[in-house]
Amino acid sequence: MRDEARESTVERALRESLHARDDRSLDTAASLLAADPAADAGLARRGEEFVRTLWERGWQPADLARTVRRELAEEHLRLLAGLVRAETARYATLPRRWRGQLDALDAAAGADGPADRFSYATAVLELYRLLVRLPRLDAVGPVPGETLPPAAVGEPRMLTRIRALLAKAEATGYPEEAEALTAKAQELMARHSLDEAGLAAGAPSAQTPGAIRIGVEPPYEQAKAILLDAVATANHCRAVWNETYGFSTVVGFEADLDPVELLYTSLLVQGTAAMTRAEAEQRKGGRKRTKSFRQSFLLAYANRLGARLEATSRRVAAEAPTLLPVLASREVAVSARTDELFPETRATRVRAMWDEDGWNHGATAAESAALTPDRARLDRRG
Repeated sequence: MRDEARESTVERALRESLHARDDRSLDTAASLLAADPAADAGLARRGEEFVRTLWERGWQPADLARTVRRELAEEHLRLLAGLVRAETARYATLPRRWRGQLDALDAAAGADGPADRFSYATAVLELYRLLVRLPRLDAVGPVPGETLPPAAVGEPRMLTRIRALLAKAEATGYPEEAEALTAKAQELMARHSLDEAGLAAGAPSAQTPGAIRIGVEPPYEQAKAILLDAVATANHCRAVWNETYGFSTVVGFEADLDPVELLYTSLLVQGTAAMTRAEAEQRKGGRKRTKSFRQSFLLAYANRLGARLEATSRRVAAEAPTLLPVLASREVAVSARTDELFPETRATRVRAMWDEDGWNHGATAAESAALTPDRARLDRRG
Protein backbone atom coordinates (compact mmCIF):
# COMPACT_ATOMS: atom_id res chain seq x y z
CA MET A 1 0.00 0.00 0.00
CA ARG A 2 2.85 2.38 0.83
CA ASP A 3 4.51 1.78 -2.56
CA GLU A 4 1.18 2.49 -4.26
CA ALA A 5 0.88 5.72 -2.31
CA ARG A 6 4.37 6.79 -3.35
CA GLU A 7 3.64 6.12 -7.00
CA SER A 8 0.36 7.97 -6.74
CA THR A 9 2.16 11.11 -5.53
CA VAL A 10 4.51 10.91 -8.50
CA GLU A 11 1.72 10.21 -10.95
CA ARG A 12 -0.43 13.05 -9.61
CA ALA A 13 2.50 15.46 -9.82
CA LEU A 14 3.38 14.43 -13.37
CA ARG A 15 -0.23 14.55 -14.51
CA GLU A 16 -0.54 18.03 -13.05
CA SER A 17 2.63 19.45 -14.57
CA LEU A 18 4.06 17.64 -17.62
CA HIS A 19 1.70 18.83 -20.30
CA ALA A 20 0.70 22.15 -18.75
CA ARG A 21 2.71 25.25 -19.54
CA ASP A 22 1.69 27.51 -16.67
CA ASP A 23 3.73 28.07 -13.52
CA ARG A 24 0.75 27.46 -11.26
CA SER A 25 0.50 23.80 -12.32
CA LEU A 26 4.23 23.42 -11.88
CA ASP A 27 4.12 24.90 -8.38
CA THR A 28 1.23 22.64 -7.35
CA ALA A 29 3.06 19.53 -8.57
CA ALA A 30 6.34 20.57 -6.94
CA SER A 31 4.53 21.13 -3.64
CA LEU A 32 3.11 17.59 -3.77
CA LEU A 33 6.57 16.11 -4.30
CA ALA A 34 8.26 18.34 -1.74
CA ALA A 35 5.81 17.19 0.92
CA ASP A 36 6.49 13.50 0.25
CA PRO A 37 10.22 12.56 0.44
CA ALA A 38 9.25 8.91 -0.04
CA ALA A 39 8.25 9.78 -3.63
CA ASP A 40 11.84 10.56 -4.67
CA ALA A 41 12.70 7.03 -5.78
CA GLY A 42 9.59 6.76 -7.93
CA LEU A 43 10.26 10.16 -9.42
CA ALA A 44 13.80 9.11 -10.37
CA ARG A 45 12.51 5.88 -11.94
CA ARG A 46 10.12 7.86 -14.13
CA GLY A 47 12.98 10.08 -15.25
CA GLU A 48 15.02 7.04 -16.25
CA GLU A 49 12.02 5.77 -18.23
CA PHE A 50 11.80 9.09 -20.09
CA VAL A 51 15.51 8.88 -20.93
CA ARG A 52 15.20 5.26 -22.09
CA THR A 53 12.33 6.23 -24.38
CA LEU A 54 14.49 8.96 -25.91
CA TRP A 55 17.26 6.46 -26.72
CA GLU A 56 14.63 4.50 -28.66
CA ARG A 57 13.58 7.74 -30.39
CA GLY A 58 17.07 8.38 -31.76
CA TRP A 59 18.55 10.64 -29.06
CA GLN A 60 22.02 10.21 -27.57
CA PRO A 61 23.55 11.63 -24.35
CA ALA A 62 25.29 14.51 -26.14
CA ASP A 63 22.03 15.49 -27.86
CA LEU A 64 20.17 15.65 -24.55
CA ALA A 65 22.97 17.61 -22.89
CA ARG A 66 23.06 20.11 -25.75
CA THR A 67 19.30 20.64 -25.65
CA VAL A 68 19.09 20.97 -21.87
CA ARG A 69 21.96 23.45 -21.89
CA ARG A 70 20.23 25.54 -24.54
CA GLU A 71 16.74 25.43 -23.00
CA LEU A 72 17.25 25.23 -19.23
CA ALA A 73 20.00 25.81 -16.66
CA GLU A 74 23.02 24.18 -15.00
CA GLU A 75 20.91 22.57 -12.27
CA HIS A 76 18.87 20.76 -14.94
CA LEU A 77 22.04 19.57 -16.64
CA ARG A 78 23.21 18.10 -13.33
CA LEU A 79 19.88 16.30 -12.90
CA LEU A 80 20.09 15.00 -16.47
CA ALA A 81 23.60 13.65 -15.85
CA GLY A 82 22.34 11.66 -12.88
CA LEU A 83 19.43 10.20 -14.83
CA VAL A 84 21.59 9.27 -17.81
CA ARG A 85 24.24 7.61 -15.64
CA ALA A 86 21.60 5.62 -13.74
CA GLU A 87 19.87 4.50 -16.95
CA THR A 88 23.01 3.55 -18.87
CA ALA A 89 24.36 1.57 -15.87
CA ARG A 90 21.78 -1.09 -16.77
CA TYR A 91 23.76 -2.19 -19.83
CA ALA A 92 26.83 -4.39 -19.95
CA THR A 93 28.12 -2.55 -23.03
CA LEU A 94 27.31 0.76 -24.68
CA PRO A 95 27.64 2.01 -28.27
CA ARG A 96 31.22 3.06 -29.07
CA ARG A 97 30.82 6.83 -29.00
CA TRP A 98 28.65 6.91 -25.89
CA ARG A 99 31.44 6.61 -23.33
CA GLY A 100 32.97 9.93 -24.36
CA GLN A 101 29.54 11.56 -24.38
CA LEU A 102 28.83 10.35 -20.84
CA ASP A 103 32.18 11.63 -19.60
CA ALA A 104 31.55 15.02 -21.24
CA LEU A 105 28.10 15.21 -19.65
CA ASP A 106 29.53 14.48 -16.20
CA ALA A 107 32.21 17.13 -16.70
CA ALA A 108 29.66 19.74 -17.79
CA ALA A 109 27.25 19.10 -14.91
CA GLY A 110 27.81 21.16 -11.78
CA ALA A 111 28.15 19.64 -8.33
CA ASP A 112 25.73 21.84 -6.37
CA GLY A 113 22.04 20.98 -6.19
CA PRO A 114 18.94 23.01 -5.24
CA ALA A 115 18.90 24.30 -1.67
CA ASP A 116 15.44 22.95 -0.70
CA ARG A 117 12.99 20.23 -1.66
CA PHE A 118 10.56 22.54 -3.43
CA SER A 119 13.32 23.93 -5.66
CA TYR A 120 14.58 20.42 -6.34
CA ALA A 121 11.12 19.15 -7.31
CA THR A 122 10.56 22.18 -9.52
CA ALA A 123 13.83 21.62 -11.38
CA VAL A 124 13.06 17.91 -11.88
CA LEU A 125 9.62 18.67 -13.29
CA GLU A 126 11.01 21.38 -15.59
CA LEU A 127 13.51 18.84 -16.93
CA TYR A 128 10.84 16.17 -17.40
CA ARG A 129 8.60 18.65 -19.21
CA LEU A 130 11.35 19.18 -21.75
CA LEU A 131 12.20 15.49 -22.13
CA VAL A 132 8.63 14.36 -22.87
CA ARG A 133 8.22 16.99 -25.58
CA LEU A 134 11.32 16.11 -27.61
CA PRO A 135 10.54 14.72 -31.07
CA ARG A 136 11.87 11.59 -32.71
CA LEU A 137 15.27 11.93 -34.41
CA ASP A 138 16.71 9.82 -37.19
CA ALA A 139 18.83 7.12 -35.60
CA VAL A 140 22.57 7.49 -36.22
CA GLY A 141 23.76 4.45 -34.31
CA PRO A 142 22.69 1.50 -32.17
CA VAL A 143 20.59 1.92 -29.04
CA PRO A 144 21.78 0.58 -25.66
CA GLY A 145 20.64 -2.99 -25.32
CA GLU A 146 20.90 -3.74 -29.03
CA THR A 147 23.55 -6.06 -30.42
CA LEU A 148 26.68 -3.99 -31.03
CA PRO A 149 29.31 -4.49 -33.74
CA PRO A 150 32.64 -5.94 -32.54
CA ALA A 151 34.62 -3.34 -30.62
CA ALA A 152 37.90 -2.20 -32.13
CA VAL A 153 40.98 -2.64 -29.95
CA GLY A 154 42.43 0.80 -29.31
CA GLU A 155 42.26 3.84 -31.57
CA PRO A 156 43.36 3.44 -35.21
CA ARG A 157 46.95 4.58 -35.63
CA MET A 158 45.97 7.10 -38.29
CA LEU A 159 43.40 8.72 -36.01
CA THR A 160 45.97 8.97 -33.21
CA ARG A 161 48.37 10.74 -35.57
CA ILE A 162 45.69 13.17 -36.76
CA ARG A 163 44.68 13.92 -33.18
CA ALA A 164 48.29 14.64 -32.23
CA LEU A 165 48.88 16.91 -35.24
CA LEU A 166 45.74 18.94 -34.57
CA ALA A 167 46.51 19.25 -30.86
CA LYS A 168 49.91 20.70 -31.76
CA ALA A 169 48.30 23.05 -34.28
CA GLU A 170 45.92 24.37 -31.63
CA ALA A 171 48.66 24.75 -29.01
CA THR A 172 51.42 26.42 -31.01
CA GLY A 173 51.94 30.16 -30.87
CA TYR A 174 53.32 30.19 -34.41
CA PRO A 175 50.68 30.56 -37.17
CA GLU A 176 52.95 29.08 -39.83
CA GLU A 177 53.49 25.95 -37.75
CA ALA A 178 49.75 25.60 -37.16
CA GLU A 179 49.16 25.94 -40.90
CA ALA A 180 51.56 23.14 -41.77
CA LEU A 181 50.32 20.83 -39.02
CA THR A 182 46.69 21.26 -40.07
CA ALA A 183 47.60 20.71 -43.69
CA LYS A 184 49.37 17.48 -42.81
CA ALA A 185 46.31 16.31 -40.86
CA GLN A 186 44.01 16.85 -43.86
CA GLU A 187 46.44 15.04 -46.13
CA LEU A 188 46.52 12.07 -43.74
CA MET A 189 42.72 12.03 -43.72
CA ALA A 190 42.59 12.02 -47.52
CA ARG A 191 45.16 9.23 -47.78
CA HIS A 192 43.37 7.15 -45.16
CA SER A 193 40.08 7.49 -47.03
CA LEU A 194 41.88 6.41 -50.18
CA ASP A 195 43.34 3.38 -48.39
CA GLU A 196 39.86 2.40 -47.18
CA ALA A 197 38.54 2.69 -50.73
CA GLY A 198 41.37 0.46 -51.91
CA LEU A 199 40.50 -2.18 -49.31
CA ALA A 200 36.85 -2.03 -50.33
CA ALA A 201 37.80 -2.50 -53.97
CA GLY A 202 39.96 -5.53 -53.17
CA ALA A 203 37.57 -7.20 -50.75
CA PRO A 204 34.01 -5.89 -51.05
CA SER A 205 32.04 -6.01 -47.81
CA ALA A 206 28.54 -5.31 -46.61
CA GLN A 207 29.65 -2.07 -44.95
CA THR A 208 27.28 0.83 -45.56
CA PRO A 209 27.56 4.51 -44.67
CA GLY A 210 26.86 5.45 -41.07
CA ALA A 211 26.27 8.79 -39.36
CA ILE A 212 27.18 10.86 -36.32
CA ARG A 213 25.76 14.03 -34.87
CA ILE A 214 28.11 16.94 -34.16
CA GLY A 215 27.08 19.93 -32.05
CA VAL A 216 26.97 23.31 -33.81
CA GLU A 217 26.85 25.75 -30.93
CA PRO A 218 25.88 29.44 -30.92
CA PRO A 219 26.91 32.11 -31.53
CA TYR A 220 27.37 32.31 -35.31
CA GLU A 221 26.09 28.76 -35.70
CA GLN A 222 25.22 29.25 -39.38
CA ALA A 223 28.85 30.03 -40.21
CA LYS A 224 29.97 27.06 -38.09
CA ALA A 225 27.52 24.76 -39.88
CA ILE A 226 28.98 25.91 -43.20
CA LEU A 227 32.49 25.15 -41.95
CA LEU A 228 31.43 21.64 -40.87
CA ASP A 229 29.76 21.08 -44.24
CA ALA A 230 33.00 22.10 -45.98
CA VAL A 231 35.08 19.68 -43.89
CA ALA A 232 32.57 16.86 -44.44
CA THR A 233 32.32 17.41 -48.19
CA ALA A 234 36.10 17.47 -48.63
CA ASN A 235 36.30 14.12 -46.85
CA HIS A 236 33.63 12.21 -48.78
CA CYS A 237 30.82 12.85 -46.28
CA ARG A 238 27.64 14.92 -46.24
CA ALA A 239 26.40 17.18 -43.46
CA VAL A 240 22.78 18.14 -42.73
CA TRP A 241 22.22 20.96 -40.23
CA ASN A 242 19.37 20.91 -37.70
CA GLU A 243 19.16 24.52 -36.59
CA THR A 244 16.40 23.92 -34.04
CA TYR A 245 18.39 21.45 -31.94
CA GLY A 246 21.89 22.77 -32.59
CA PHE A 247 23.62 19.93 -34.42
CA SER A 248 24.59 18.67 -37.85
CA THR A 249 24.31 15.03 -38.85
CA VAL A 250 27.37 13.91 -40.80
CA VAL A 251 26.80 10.89 -43.04
CA GLY A 252 29.74 8.87 -44.34
CA PHE A 253 31.68 5.65 -44.12
CA GLU A 254 32.88 4.86 -40.61
CA ALA A 255 36.56 5.48 -41.34
CA ASP A 256 35.81 9.09 -42.35
CA LEU A 257 33.43 10.15 -39.57
CA ASP A 258 35.76 10.54 -36.58
CA PRO A 259 38.44 12.39 -38.62
CA VAL A 260 35.80 14.84 -39.86
CA GLU A 261 34.75 15.62 -36.29
CA LEU A 262 38.36 16.03 -35.20
CA LEU A 263 39.26 18.37 -38.06
CA TYR A 264 36.11 20.48 -37.71
CA THR A 265 36.67 20.95 -33.98
CA SER A 266 40.30 21.89 -34.51
CA LEU A 267 39.58 24.32 -37.36
CA LEU A 268 36.91 25.97 -35.23
CA VAL A 269 39.42 26.43 -32.39
CA GLN A 270 42.03 27.79 -34.79
CA GLY A 271 39.53 30.03 -36.57
CA THR A 272 38.31 31.50 -33.29
CA ALA A 273 41.90 32.24 -32.27
CA ALA A 274 42.58 33.91 -35.63
CA MET A 275 39.38 35.95 -35.25
CA THR A 276 40.48 37.10 -31.79
CA ARG A 277 43.83 38.23 -33.21
CA ALA A 278 42.09 40.08 -36.04
CA GLU A 279 39.78 41.83 -33.58
CA ALA A 280 42.81 42.92 -31.55
CA GLU A 281 44.21 44.56 -34.68
CA GLN A 282 40.88 46.27 -35.23
CA ARG A 283 40.90 47.68 -31.70
CA LYS A 284 44.39 49.07 -32.22
CA GLY A 285 42.96 50.99 -35.15
CA GLY A 286 40.23 52.41 -32.94
CA ARG A 287 37.41 50.20 -34.19
CA LYS A 288 35.12 48.37 -31.78
CA ARG A 289 34.35 44.68 -32.12
CA THR A 290 31.06 43.95 -33.88
CA LYS A 291 28.89 40.92 -34.48
CA SER A 292 28.95 41.60 -38.20
CA PHE A 293 32.77 41.51 -38.18
CA ARG A 294 32.83 38.12 -36.44
CA GLN A 295 30.13 36.54 -38.58
CA SER A 296 31.68 37.79 -41.82
CA PHE A 297 35.07 36.53 -40.64
CA LEU A 298 33.78 33.03 -39.92
CA LEU A 299 31.79 32.84 -43.17
CA ALA A 300 34.83 33.79 -45.23
CA TYR A 301 37.00 31.41 -43.22
CA ALA A 302 34.62 28.51 -43.87
CA ASN A 303 34.18 29.38 -47.55
CA ARG A 304 37.87 29.60 -48.34
CA LEU A 305 38.90 26.63 -46.20
CA GLY A 306 36.35 24.46 -47.95
CA ALA A 307 37.96 25.15 -51.31
CA ARG A 308 41.42 24.42 -49.99
CA LEU A 309 40.42 21.19 -48.23
CA GLU A 310 38.69 20.00 -51.39
CA ALA A 311 41.80 20.77 -53.43
CA THR A 312 43.93 18.64 -51.11
CA SER A 313 41.53 15.71 -51.36
CA ARG A 314 41.51 15.92 -55.16
CA ARG A 315 45.31 16.09 -55.28
CA VAL A 316 45.69 13.00 -53.10
CA ALA A 317 42.99 11.08 -55.03
CA ALA A 318 44.72 11.89 -58.32
CA GLU A 319 47.74 9.93 -57.10
CA ALA A 320 45.69 6.72 -57.38
CA PRO A 321 43.57 7.10 -60.53
CA THR A 322 42.54 3.44 -60.52
CA LEU A 323 40.61 4.05 -57.28
CA LEU A 324 38.58 6.99 -58.58
CA PRO A 325 35.62 4.78 -59.62
CA VAL A 326 35.58 3.23 -56.13
CA LEU A 327 35.63 6.66 -54.49
CA ALA A 328 32.81 7.75 -56.78
CA SER A 329 30.68 4.72 -55.88
CA ARG A 330 31.25 5.33 -52.16
CA GLU A 331 30.16 8.95 -52.54
CA VAL A 332 27.02 7.79 -54.35
CA ALA A 333 26.32 5.45 -51.42
CA VAL A 334 26.79 8.34 -48.96
CA SER A 335 24.41 10.55 -50.95
CA ALA A 336 21.82 7.78 -51.10
CA ARG A 337 22.04 7.19 -47.35
CA THR A 338 21.72 10.93 -46.69
CA ASP A 339 18.62 11.13 -48.87
CA GLU A 340 17.20 8.12 -47.03
CA LEU A 341 17.73 9.72 -43.63
CA PHE A 342 16.66 13.21 -44.72
CA PRO A 343 14.20 13.02 -47.62
CA GLU A 344 12.96 16.58 -47.02
CA THR A 345 16.11 18.67 -46.60
CA ARG A 346 16.04 22.24 -47.84
CA ALA A 347 18.65 24.86 -48.54
CA THR A 348 18.98 27.71 -46.07
CA ARG A 349 19.88 31.22 -47.10
CA VAL A 350 22.87 32.70 -45.32
CA ARG A 351 21.62 35.40 -42.98
CA ALA A 352 24.81 37.42 -42.97
CA MET A 353 25.50 40.80 -41.41
CA TRP A 354 28.05 41.98 -43.94
CA ASP A 355 31.37 43.44 -42.83
CA GLU A 356 34.04 43.80 -45.50
CA ASP A 357 36.95 43.91 -43.05
CA GLY A 358 35.67 40.78 -41.31
CA TRP A 359 35.33 38.94 -44.62
CA ASN A 360 38.83 39.94 -45.75
CA HIS A 361 40.41 38.94 -42.44
CA GLY A 362 38.56 35.60 -42.47
CA ALA A 363 39.64 34.84 -46.04
CA THR A 364 43.22 35.71 -45.13
CA ALA A 365 43.13 33.43 -42.09
CA ALA A 366 41.83 30.55 -44.22
CA GLU A 367 44.37 31.25 -46.94
CA SER A 368 47.11 31.12 -44.33
CA ALA A 369 46.01 27.61 -43.37
CA ALA A 370 48.17 26.27 -46.16
CA LEU A 371 47.18 22.79 -47.22
CA THR A 372 50.53 21.92 -48.78
CA PRO A 373 52.79 21.07 -45.84
CA ASP A 374 56.15 22.78 -45.76
CA ARG A 375 58.45 20.55 -43.75
CA ALA A 376 61.21 23.17 -43.78
CA ARG A 377 59.01 25.65 -41.92
CA LEU A 378 58.39 23.13 -39.18
CA ASP A 379 62.07 22.33 -38.94
CA ARG A 380 62.95 26.00 -38.58
CA ARG A 381 60.54 26.27 -35.64
CA GLY A 382 62.42 23.47 -33.86
